[in-house]
Amino acid sequence: MDTPLNQATLEVDSPERMTELGRRLAKLLRPGDLVMLTGELGAGKTTLTRGLGEGLGVRGAVTSPTFVIARVHPSLVGGPALVHVDAYRLGGGLDEMEDLDLDVSLPDSVVVVEWGDGKVEELTDDRLHVLIHRVVGGTEATDDADDDRRTVVLNGIGGRWAGEDLLLG
Repeated sequence: MDTPLNQATLEVDSPERMTELGRRLAKLLRPGDLVMLTGELGAGKTTLTRGLGEGLGVRGAVTSPTFVIARVHPSLVGGPALVHVDAYRLGGGLDEMEDLDLDVSLPDSVVVVEWGDGKVEELTDDRLHVLIHRVVGGTEATDDADDDRRTVVLNGIGGRWAGEDLLLG
């Protein structure tokens, strides 16, 4: 893994706040950006992407593209389209990803890839890698199975992310 030039860690305590984080992150994004999302099933990757779509002002409901692999959401406000990819079922390597023509979409769109580790890093030297971890543990009053708390680590990789305020302050 490349060393991040810029890193921030945020705490999120509900799906609504994960969506809001996506809306706030969208303000940093511009055409050509690649966002990789990493986290276990149910961690909030699609919820974050839904917020990105809202923040970018794109058409269509942002849902998991697991069965179609990729969905394109055109902008309704003259901004970049959102290309939402779920690479979970792809075997790996850049060959399968190239079949999706992401390299054609990348310069004009914001491309968000769930489960992209080891599959899309070669598309660009600059990317935002978002790691979402479930918070484990709690008090006796907390049922961990229903715990919506997440730690979100934003890793800005490449010169594009060197000067960005990833804390969104």
